[in-house]
Amino acid sequence: MTSMKRIMAFALAGITLTGCATTTEVTGPTVISYDHGALDTLLELGLEEKVVAIPHQSLPDYLVGLGKRLPDAGGLKTPDLALVTDLKPGLVLMTGRQGAEALASFAKVAPVRDVTLEGDGLQAAVNDRVLSLAGYYGLEEAAGAELDALWQHVEAQKATLADAGTVTVVTHNNGNFSLRQEALVYELLALTPAAVPDSVQPVMRGERTFYPVTADVLVQMAPDTLLVVDRSAAIGDEPLAPETLKASLAEAGVSTEVVVLNPGLWYLSGGGLQSVRLQVDEVVNAVR
Repeated sequence: MTSMKRIMAFALAGITLTGCATTTEVTGPTVISYDHGALDTLLELGLEEKVVAIPHQSLPDYLVGLGKRLPDAGGLKTPDLALVTDLKPGLVLMTGRQGAEALASFAKVAPVRDVTLEGDGLQAAVNDRVLSLAGYYGLEEAAGAELDALWQHVEAQKATLADAGTVTVVTHNNGNFSLRQEALVYELLALTPAAVPDSVQPVMRGERTFYPVTADVLVQMAPDTLLVVDRSAAIGDEPLAPETLKASLAEAGVSTEVVVLNPGLWYLSGGGLQSVRLQVDEVVNAVR
């Protein structure tokens, strides 16, 4: 969104701006966010001054600058209860990644909101979360304008993908691969998945379902583009060596373009005003 459009959006929301600034005194709670998508939504709405700490561990690169300016709130799976107790934020944003026990513990020292994306469609879920977060600050009109700009951008990008061919998305974890049903790729951008062989069967681990695949299965699928979300790289383990995978596919006579997506952005973030746009642009650049 351009600066002028952003100023108009804030004006619609009843906020008094000084000069051409896009941030001003806004009432609402201070925040510690353990969800990067919710965090980047607050930033896009001009609410950086409301954020008092963020987890530094495995911080996605697009948020590293903020991490240098704010206290460390722990890790996404190891949130710092003592810090939250000391800072006394008006709101702590968490998801299922932190676990029910952490949500319950933190709720004893500060108001906690579970901001897990919910709903049948990604666009609707993002809309609901963005507007809900904006509601804490009276910025629903501004958030609506930001969402309109985001979905217009998505539609414009989708219109360029008529010749993208088939696309498969996998998660890499310590040398293993599993199919990833990525709503942003298949729902928002309406890209065509490669056919999955009948030999690929679901595996249950707790409440989660995985569809493991090998390089041989990927050869059978032969997508035009293979997008890899590297969990190992995102959490600091040994990253995928894409050249090895590319060589395996090429030796089998498959001309698949292998693209490793930004690990932190895709495995640790998403669903925010900034992260959705960044993810859309990265996919479009990979398959176009």
